[in-house]
Amino acid sequence: MSKKITNFSKLTWEKFYKLPLSEKSDFFIKDNVLFDVIYSQQFSKSLLENLFTIASKIRSVAKSKGGHDWLQTLLSHKRAMLYFIQPSTRTFLSFQSACYILGMKVSEIRSTSTSSEIKGESPEDTIRTFSSYADLIIMRHFEPGMAEKAAWILNQTPRPVRIINGGSGKDQHPTQALLDMYTLHLSFQRRGGIDNKTIMMVGDLKRGRTVRSLSYLLRHYKNVNIIYVSPEHLKIEDDIKRFLKKHKIPFIETDSIEKYINEADAVYMTRIQDEYDINKESLDIDYTKFHLTKKLVKQMKKDAIIMHPLPRRKEIDIEIDKDKRAMYWRQERNGMWIRSALIAYMFSIENEILKYQN
Repeated sequence: MSKKITNFSKLTWEKFYKLPLSEKSDFFIKDNVLFDVIYSQQFSKSLLENLFTIASKIRSVAKSKGGHDWLQTLLSHKRAMLYFIQPSTRTFLSFQSACYILGMKVSEIRSTSTSSEIKGESPEDTIRTFSSYADLIIMRHFEPGMAEKAAWILNQTPRPVRIINGGSGKDQHPTQALLDMYTLHLSFQRRGGIDNKTIMMVGDLKRGRTVRSLSYLLRHYKNVNIIYVSPEHLKIEDDIKRFLKKHKIPFIETDSIEKYINEADAVYMTRIQDEYDINKESLDIDYTKFHLTKKLVKQMKKDAIIMHPLPRRKEIDIEIDKDKRAMYWRQERNGMWIRSALIAYMFSIENEILKYQN
């Protein structure tokens, strides 16, 4: 068993970053609540289910004008900074809406060209600047580990500020995994929950941070099977496979959707992540084999679901949008509610929400 460290102030950033999460997890917790959300592994099963309950309650309360207006009083004294210097549509709007639902004031930076980084200011100093004006910083950054570095910096200042990782390079996207799990939870709640389900993940699994984060969270459920479908050069990486083996989660790897699609309870499609190409290597891959067609959908279980973190290209035929099993647009909207729940939990107002009488 790894030994947790109690005095992080003696560590350099480089030493801290190299620590396994099991040894540094307490750094991201204050008063027994997650202060920073950096990794999907920070979500326990009990926390996941608590957040699902909070999200569904917020959704219910927000349906009425009175409830909507009341929700906006809860964090009206707090400010959030959306620091998104990697392109984003859904995650940005989802977090922005989540903050608005709870009444937070929101500022945004969507490019280094609009901050002093263009003058040579370091990202670290930029983060310190933001901390003077915000109670929460939600970050999307192209550099893996940048959200964690921000938490490491700000947790050791006189005025610590919460950090949420909105996507870091090819590494992790914990709140996308959170909304994916919420979508699975809602979809399967009349079918015995997420236990005993088979999840197929298709596409660029090597560079897709969403499938990495989702794989980590599936370990909390019983008898879950994972089918990874990808081109040979874009297979899920070894660290995820080691994690699954450690937790005795069965998985198979294949390059054929058709071979196993009739076994899947959820088909999680992803696009090719060619923004990470160094030498345009993705151009050599025939990605059409990893597209979901109407013919393949006919082979799926009648009560299975189709998911996608979006944006999509051609990997899902637009005609499939009409199929009742297509959940990706609902999945997107679920993000707003579950991210509201996460923020409510981080600021310890969830009990007020759960006690609200509609």
